[in-house]
Amino acid sequence: MKPVWKWIIGVLVVIIIAVIGVGWYFNRNWKPLLEERLKEVVHNSTNGLYSLRYDDLDLNITLGNVTLKNAELIPDSAVYQKMVLAKEAPNSRFHIKLTNLKVRSFNLWDVIRKRKLFIKNITFESPDIHMISEYHAYNDTIKPKETKTLYDNIKDVFSSVNVRDIKIDNVKFKFSKIEEGKSSDIQLDSIGIKVHDVLLDETSIKDTTRLFYTKMVEIDVPGFEYDLSNGLYVAKFDRLTINTQEQNVLLTKVVYKPKMSKGNYFKTRGQNVTMADLRFDTLRFEKLDFKRVIDDQQTIARNVQIKNGSISLYNDKRYPKKSSNKIGKSPHQQLLKLKQLIHIDTVFLSNVDVLYGEFSAKFHQEGVITFNNASGIITNVTNDSLHLKKEPWMRADLSAKIMNQGLLKINFGFNMMSKAGEHTYKGTLGRMQATAFNKILKPLLNVEIGEGNIRGISFNMQANDRRNWGDFRFDYDHLKINLLNKPGEDMNKTKKGILSFVVNNVLINDSNPDANEVYHIGKVNYTRVPEHTFFKTLWQSLLEGIKQCAGISKEREAKLLGAAENVKEITEGSKNVIKKTGNFFKGLFKKKDNEDKEEKKEK
Repeated sequence: MKPVWKWIIGVLVVIIIAVIGVGWYFNRNWKPLLEERLKEVVHNSTNGLYSLRYDDLDLNITLGNVTLKNAELIPDSAVYQKMVLAKEAPNSRFHIKLTNLKVRSFNLWDVIRKRKLFIKNITFESPDIHMISEYHAYNDTIKPKETKTLYDNIKDVFSSVNVRDIKIDNVKFKFSKIEEGKSSDIQLDSIGIKVHDVLLDETSIKDTTRLFYTKMVEIDVPGFEYDLSNGLYVAKFDRLTINTQEQNVLLTKVVYKPKMSKGNYFKTRGQNVTMADLRFDTLRFEKLDFKRVIDDQQTIARNVQIKNGSISLYNDKRYPKKSSNKIGKSPHQQLLKLKQLIHIDTVFLSNVDVLYGEFSAKFHQEGVITFNNASGIITNVTNDSLHLKKEPWMRADLSAKIMNQGLLKINFGFNMMSKAGEHTYKGTLGRMQATAFNKILKPLLNVEIGEGNIRGISFNMQANDRRNWGDFRFDYDHLKINLLNKPGEDMNKTKKGILSFVVNNVLINDSNPDANEVYHIGKVNYTRVPEHTFFKTLWQSLLEGIKQCAGISKEREAKLLGAAENVKEITEGSKNVIKKTGNFFKGLFKKKDNEDKEEKKEK
C-alpha cells in the first residue's frame, strides 16, 4: 500500500473518531438539556395546561435521530378549572399517549450555526388520542387575550423549525362531549393521518395558507358505527376523508337509522313518535374553516353537498301522541336555538327521495306519500346574529316529483330575525293523474280517487307562527271519488255506488272551472293549531286551498267526511231517500192508472 493511501485512511479514521466523539459528547451533555427544554416548551406554550412525560429519550446526534418512548401528553384538570373560572379555557383539550415518537434525519450543524432545525420525518407509533369537548359560551363572545404563540416559546432556542412529513397510523381516537355534567363518547379505530410541511417561524402563524403551522393535514377514517345514547338508533358511515389544504370533508354511505323494525320501534317507544331513517351516499363540506371547528366547535363552510340518498319518516296512530305546543319550534327557529354557531353559504341537495308513511289506527293500513328525486339549494343557513342583521332571510329553492309523477317546485323564505316566525312559500305542481294519491288516501281515509286529471296547481303563501294566508289555484277535470267499505265489512257495491254518486254530484265539483264555467280560486286564511308541526300546518293550509277550489264548503266538507267515516250510516240514509223517491214515482203511476180506469168507466 502506498504511503498516500495510508495518509488518507488515517485522516478518515481521525474524522470518524472525531464525529463519534462529538456525537458522544452531545449525546451525554445535550440529552438532559433537551429533556428539560422539551418539557419547558410544552408547559409554557400551553400556559401550564399540559405536561409531557415519557420513559426514555434516545438521542443519536450523529444520525440526527431521536426516539421518545412511551410518551404521554397530559392535561391538568386543576389548571383547566382555573382557566374556566377565568373564562380562558378552550372548548377542547387532549390526552395523548403513544408507544414511540420517532424523529429522523435532523441536521445538527444547521442548529448550531443557524439555529434552524429541519426534520425529514416524524412517526407516531400506536397513538391513543382522547379529545374532550366542553362548550363555553364566552368563547363566542369574549375576545381572547394575547397569548404567546408556539414560536414565541421556542425562538430563544431555534429561529425556525421545519418538519417535512409527519406520519400517524392506526390511531385510536376517543371523543367525549360534556354537556350539563353528562359525557357522551364516540370511539374510532385505525385512523390514518398525514401531515405535510410544518413550519414554526416568526411569519408562519400569520400564514393564512396554513392550519396551525401546517400546509396540509390528511385524515382517513375507515368504517365507523356508533349506537346513540337512547339505544334506538345507530349512526354510521363507510369512510371519512379530510384534507385541510383543500378545506374539504367527505363522508360516504352515511346512515342514521333505527336499530329495529317499525313495529318494534313504536312498541318500544309506546308513543307515536316519528321514526326517521336517513341514508346518503355522499355528504361533503367544502371550504370548511377547520380552525373554528377545532377551537370553538363552530361550523363555517362555503358549501355542503348532499347527494343520492333517502329520508323516510313514519308515524303510527295506533299509539298515543304526546301533545305539546309547537309554536316557535319550526325548523328555522330550531336552527337559531343551537348553541354552536353555524354558517353555511349554500347547501346543495341532489337526488334524494323523501317518504312519509303513516299507519292508520282506524283502518289498520299504512299510507305513504313520496317526493322522488328531490333536488335544490338552500342559502344563508346560519344562526350568526351579526350576519343575520345584514341578511336575515334563509331561502330554499327545491323541486321533486310527487308520487314519482307531477313535478313540484317550491320556494321557501324564512325571516330568521322575526320573533313571530315570519316565512313565505310559493310553488307549482305540474300535470299528473290524481289517482296517484290513492296510496295515502285509501289506507288513511278509506276513500279513493276513481279518476281525475290534475292540470296544474300554484300557490303563493305568507305565514307566521299563528296563521297562513294567500292564494291557491287548482286546475283539474274529471274528478271522481269512490267511498270504500270499511275493512271487514261486506256491503253491496250498488250502495257504495249510490253514495259515491251523491258525493261526486252534490258535494264536490268534478272540474275547475266547474260545469257552470266558474273558476274557483282558494283564498286561504288558516289559523294554526298550536299542537301542529310546521309541516302539518303547511299541509293543512294547502288543503284549505284545495277544498275551496273543489267547491267544498264547510257544510259540504262535513257531509263528505261523514260519508267517508261512516258509509253504513249514509247508506241507510240513502235507502230512505230511495224508498221515498220510489213511493213518489209509484204514487204518480198509481194515480195515472186510476185516472185511466175512471175514463174508461165514463165511456
